[in-house]
Amino acid sequence: MNAQQELADAVVEGSAGGGLVKAKVNGQGDLVDLTISPAVIEDGDAEDTAQTIADLVLAAVRDANQAAADLQAEKMGPLASGIGALGGPGAGPGSPGTPGPGAPGPGSIPPIPGVGDFPSQPHGGEPRGDDL
Repeated sequence: MNAQQELADAVVEGSAGGGLVKAKVNGQGDLVDLTISPAVIEDGDAEDTAQTIADLVLAAVRDANQAAADLQAEKMGPLASGIGALGGPGAGPGSPGTPGPGAPGPGSIPPIPGVGDFPSQPHGGEPRGDDL
């Protein structure tokens, strides 16, 4: 079984409020189950209770998504590290096949004068229209 299939099949759990709300996501980060304890529901102010439940659900889903991200890093980490050597994400100065700072590498595109020189302008380009 490959790492992507393992992630699709894996389910991790996150919780909030001391376990009052539990969220389960698969290894790809898709929410697959949500459990809210009846103890969260308080008599009285329905609006306050609804906000509390919403906050706990958000926290539980974030916790579960972090667990899924950790699982992804664990399963895909060895595979993703090889991408950096090909110039993909993770490639940077000092990475194999990547030139150091200021050193154009083979096949690199030199900077284009006037493009990106004005960070305060839209898209980093030259002033346009009423900006002149």
